[in-house]
Amino acid sequence: MRILPIATLGLALLLGSVPLTAMAQEYQPLQRQPLDRIVAIVNEQAVMQSRLDERMAQVRSQLVAQGQELPPEGMLRERLLDQIILEEIQLQMAANAGLSIDDTTLNRQVRQIAESNGMTLDQFADALEADGLSVAVVREEIRREMVLRELHQRQIGGRVNISDREVERFIDQQGGNISADQARQALFQRKANEALDTWLQEIRAEAYVDNRLATGR
Repeated sequence: MRILPIATLGLALLLGSVPLTAMAQEYQPLQRQPLDRIVAIVNEQAVMQSRLDERMAQVRSQLVAQGQELPPEGMLRERLLDQIILEEIQLQMAANAGLSIDDTTLNRQVRQIAESNGMTLDQFADALEADGLSVAVVREEIRREMVLRELHQRQIGGRVNISDREVERFIDQQGGNISADQARQALFQRKANEALDTWLQEIRAEAYVDNRLATGR
């Protein structure tokens, strides 16, 4: 069963029992695990390869679930690293502003997501695992999204102003088929998105970023 609100999340989990002989074959004494490495520096904060790999797995899971074609590996990796870099800049700003989401608030949000999918929490967790998603990773992804949402509200809310004349003009453009409240809401959403895009460009330009993936290091 696919989980609609958080389809962007995904890590493979191996479920069920594994024969001891198979486990013994997998854990050879001379076998080495690959070392994590830094793929970017954002304002002195390291972004690790494991974080990028995790995001890659999440997006692949989403695209497969939606029946979409996967983009070229290199292109996807570059785009997702840019996304992580921008996310990291915002999370640093949120931390400096003292923004955080406690476990109680997070649990309430997770419960709401489960209920919106017609599930209990246990059913929700089982569905995530059936889709190859880690519950712990999903929870932290939701927490980050909540922090970013609060940051955006603080940064963007004061930038958006809508006049009565704009509302009237918008209603006329829609043939008079919407109310003033609906028009104001639609205008606010449009302007908020524009203001958010502008603000993201500003903070990206102001941040120190060393993209080691782009430079081949």
